[in-house]
Amino acid sequence: MEIAITQESNISVWSIRGRLDAVSAPQLEERLGQWFEEAGTKLIFNLDELEYISSAGLRVFLTAAKIMKTRNGKLGMACLRQGVREVFTVSGFIALIPAFDTMEAAGKAVQ
Repeated sequence: MEIAITQESNISVWSIRGRLDAVSAPQLEERLGQWFEEAGTKLIFNLDELEYISSAGLRVFLTAAKIMKTRNGKLGMACLRQGVREVFTVSGFIALIPAFDTMEAAGKAVQ
């Protein structure tokens, strides 16, 4: 898994590439933990290159959603591939973290 972080205006965009599973989830969890120490409040996960997500990966997203809620932050996901979208839908996580078809739509929602 690879993580690329960019800043677009006041929104932190995390582009995740590859597989998010039990092996790679701790890496994302650690990077998010560092970001949360900086008190960020606007976050978009760009998942157009995320090929697979396991329950360990879902747990990282759940933790991020809970932290963002406690700080009245805004969180969204964009560009989910069909298989990844199905995992979020079946697990019910799609109701916790809004998903958008484009980065532009996610940016407007998180702004």
